[in-house]
Amino acid sequence: MSLFDPKCRACARLACHLQEVRRHYPSYYARPVPAFGDPQARLLVVGLAPGMHGANASGRPFTGDHAGILLYQTLYDYGFASRPVSKSRDDDLVLSNCRITNAVKCLPPQNKPTTEEVDRCNQYLRNELATVAAGGVIVALGAVAHRAVVRALQLPQVEYAFAHGQHHRLPHRRHLLDSYHCSRYNTQTGRLTPRMFRRVFAKAADIL
Repeated sequence: MSLFDPKCRACARLACHLQEVRRHYPSYYARPVPAFGDPQARLLVVGLAPGMHGANASGRPFTGDHAGILLYQTLYDYGFASRPVSKSRDDDLVLSNCRITNAVKCLPPQNKPTTEEVDRCNQYLRNELATVAAGGVIVALGAVAHRAVVRALQLPQVEYAFAHGQHHRLPHRRHLLDSYHCSRYNTQTGRLTPRMFRRVFAKAADIL
């Protein structure tokens, strides 16, 4: 069961984009970004894709960009992270009973993967979701990540609509919680506040 392929080049557009990024930013990670955290975690956080100057640069999900600020602080506040700030993949931050991944492992142009790219990467997400045991919780950050999770679980999209704060009960006693993505745009416009985000993870902690 493959959870990740560091040499994946299945999406030609993304592979070409990463090659161009490496040319302009030779110090950047600029490869498919692996998940980070506890391999046996009962909490799986699913984002969209690596950010240009975040995970794509650092090689760790939500590390080095604005989106990670609220996420890691919240994980720390609820006991899932050993520190509130993720600085680099070489720091000593540890996630406990939590793992962070993305629906698409490679940086997409303008941070917008195509439907085909999301679907092509779905096999890795499907295998990763299979590691979440009964009673576990999946937190989807944004509608694209939510739909990718539902697709990976081979469930009907119409019965599992995305809405911030929504709690979906999944087969095998697992749970899917939806949140708006903790992007700079969402947090700075007030679409997502720290209080709204914390409520989602408070619910996750209560379930677990």
